[in-house]
Amino acid sequence: MLNTLLFIGGIGGAEILLLLFFIGIPAILWLWALIDLLRSDFKNSINKLIWVILIVFLPVLGAILYLLIGRGQKVKASIQ
Repeated sequence: MLNTLLFIGGIGGAEILLLLFFIGIPAILWLWALIDLLRSDFKNSINKLIWVILIVFLPVLGAILYLLIGRGQKVKASIQ
């Protein structure tokens, strides 16, 4: 049954791996960046708005830039 489902429409194992690589991984990266951004506090609320716009309109590039640069702009949580 599984083999029948994989080959409906000419989709095989290699195509599924390509779809996962080009669609699945960027989607997970985008969700991770967006959730991390929305749950975080920033020193300046304008920075948070700029990151949201960047992640939404440039999904893959915006998510990568946020994860590399934007996470350093967050307010550090103080332990009390």
